[in-house]
Amino acid sequence: MRRWPTVWLAALLGLAGTCGAWAQTGTAFPDRPVRLVLAFGPGGLADVTFRLVAEKLTGLLGKQVLVENSPGAGGVAAAQNVLRAKPDGHTLLVLTNGTAISKSLFKNLPFDPVNDFAPVSLVAYFDLVVLAKGDARYQTLGELLAAARAAPGKLNFGTINPGSTQNLSAELFRSSAEIEVSIVPFRTSPEAATALMAGEIDAIFESYTAMKSLVDAGRLKPLASTGPKRSFYLPELPTAREAGVPGYEVVGWNALAAPAGTPAEVIAILNQHLNTIVAMPDFKARLAQLGLEAYAGVPGDLRNQLVNDIAKWEAVIKKAGIPQQ
Repeated sequence: MRRWPTVWLAALLGLAGTCGAWAQTGTAFPDRPVRLVLAFGPGGLADVTFRLVAEKLTGLLGKQVLVENSPGAGGVAAAQNVLRAKPDGHTLLVLTNGTAISKSLFKNLPFDPVNDFAPVSLVAYFDLVVLAKGDARYQTLGELLAAARAAPGKLNFGTINPGSTQNLSAELFRSSAEIEVSIVPFRTSPEAATALMAGEIDAIFESYTAMKSLVDAGRLKPLASTGPKRSFYLPELPTAREAGVPGYEVVGWNALAAPAGTPAEVIAILNQHLNTIVAMPDFKARLAQLGLEAYAGVPGDLRNQLVNDIAKWEAVIKKAGIPQQ
């Protein structure tokens, strides 16, 4: 929070320079609708989040902001869609921690998420939870770890498809906890939850939002969260670090970036507006309902997050022996 005065000073300086340029050229940003392109279909967490962003940004920019779904493996279709656009801030890409994973997971990713895009702003953070069956014999993460160590190779952890944040979170957990367990991939989150409730697997790694109804019904029990601090939506739930896995941390995030070469003053305008949006009480409350913590910061925060996560997940992927796609 101590950075925010600097954010606003930089934004105001950027806006002042922009106004001078507009006065000379007669052009302004935006001068047409703005597109937010994301690599996911309608209805998912990122889609819902950025439709809320688009609604708020429309009011601040004075031009319509539209969400464009462009799903595809590795986010390739969405990234190429944005990179084909003029770098003027009217076409933006939704980046996620999955973007960082894709950098190492795909052998020939046709874009560089660090150098081909200019960071605009983070929008939100979220963590995952480790869940067991509601009536499982282990009711804490410590008990799950003890069971895994007492019977090496016997326990199974479920996640969605290999290379997903959930899957790599389980891989990192297995490595950090120094336990021998099998990680079983499922096509969808509901399929993994069904297998857990049937006793076919022993735990799953998933977002709290996706599993909330089953947790509320007592059919699944959260054992720990994956973030560096306790989650606001389950403040009594310990983190994996607190519960016996030192150094373990997984945080998901989503953000906006523009094509490289987008004018700095346009980036400053967008960053200022996103900081305004994440401070809005109704926006923060809606994201909290989704299990997200609203945060924007400065463009450099996003760049650091992306660079650090690329290195982190590259190491996890290599150690797990996950083949490149």
